[in-house]
Amino acid sequence: MNRQTKIDAMTRAPSLAGPHEGYMPGFGNDFETEALPGALPQGMNSPQRCAYGLYGEQLSGTAFTAPGHQNERTWCYRIRPSVRHTHRFASLDLSYWKSAPLIDPDVVSLGQYRWDPVPHAEGTTWLTGMRTMTTAGDVNTQVGMAAHVYLVTESMVDAYFYSADSELLVVPQQGRLRFATELGTIDLAPQEIAILPRGLVYRVEVLEGPCRGFVCENYGQKFALPERGPIGANCMANRRDFKTPVAAFEDRNAPSTVTVKWGGRFHVTEIGHSPLDVVAWHGNYAPVKYDLNTYCPVGAVLFDHPDPSIFTLLTAPSGVPGTANIDFVLFRDRWMVAEDTFRPPWYHKNVMSELMGNIHGQYDAKPKGFVPGGLSLHNMMLPHGPDRQAFEGASTADLAPVKLADTMSFMFETRFPQHLTPFAAQEAPLQDDYIDCWSDLPKLFDGTPEGK
Repeated sequence: MNRQTKIDAMTRAPSLAGPHEGYMPGFGNDFETEALPGALPQGMNSPQRCAYGLYGEQLSGTAFTAPGHQNERTWCYRIRPSVRHTHRFASLDLSYWKSAPLIDPDVVSLGQYRWDPVPHAEGTTWLTGMRTMTTAGDVNTQVGMAAHVYLVTESMVDAYFYSADSELLVVPQQGRLRFATELGTIDLAPQEIAILPRGLVYRVEVLEGPCRGFVCENYGQKFALPERGPIGANCMANRRDFKTPVAAFEDRNAPSTVTVKWGGRFHVTEIGHSPLDVVAWHGNYAPVKYDLNTYCPVGAVLFDHPDPSIFTLLTAPSGVPGTANIDFVLFRDRWMVAEDTFRPPWYHKNVMSELMGNIHGQYDAKPKGFVPGGLSLHNMMLPHGPDRQAFEGASTADLAPVKLADTMSFMFETRFPQHLTPFAAQEAPLQDDYIDCWSDLPKLFDGTPEGK
């Protein structure tokens, strides 16, 4: 069992007590962990009386009758049942955090768009600093997603949050955050990601600010590892590299708020204590972090450029086999060795809508303008591809093996059209000249076989 020390109820410690480096390896595993010895029942889930006077409670991430390979739930043993962690709700306005469907008739979402990094704002928390860029699908029918930029300069103090609508995939780009959750603590830095499940209560603290990053809000089925097919059992993202926190808890009385996102709206309730009071838990529904540098890319070792689907790190399935509600795709450093091949991404248009973000370095298809912290959007069935500089460089390069280094970009890809929010269209630093990056691509056709 993993042990952690109970927080001193007389102190005002800013986070859960215990060593924050405590993690358990695996993705989708059945875990068990306790912060006090003997707090976790053995051989059963719901004893007549739990140790330490705890309450037994199940957190279900799927319907009770979901197939076994998809069924997710966690048994929690907590100081108070979670019915004590909410009271009467009042509506809360978080005007920059939007949910689908959001189709503004004054906003043109059809186009190829790119943004510079959204500048930091002063005095923003995880809730007030969220800036929605696009929405897709419908939060009420639990399909689709929203893409956000977060800007965080201040920790949440005696304030907690959970989303009943969605799980959140967090991709930091600048600064370091701590997610103090019901099930343990996750510290997160750039080149890492975290998944925060639907219904999980947490508080977000600034470890090193200011903090900026990206969030994919997934309304649909949970993120899972993609099927590897002929690739087999290894490479891409491996389960052992995902880390789930060990149990930690707070036993502290203080006037506090819990904000809930439900049906695309925000509601706040007041309580008199910390809701992060799970002393022990077991199950497979839990937060997780992952180091993006452990992703092992695969690619062509002779000729041609494979489909970018080989870079899929996580996928959230839809009802259509092979067509995701969301794919999370990672483009990191790698060797380029294909012979007689145009090596950058080729020109294309497809049925998926692609929102890209740059974590650090330079993206090979756009050597200028796509800077760390920036975003681009290529919506469904709109053509896109390398700019002239990338095209000419790749067309004339000496095709020796080349290490593509100092680069890390990602893509939130969905089968739904992504609609711009008014913030993305009117307030965010949109590059008005991005569409012109293809305007100087020359006509090279001359009608002769030697013209290639």
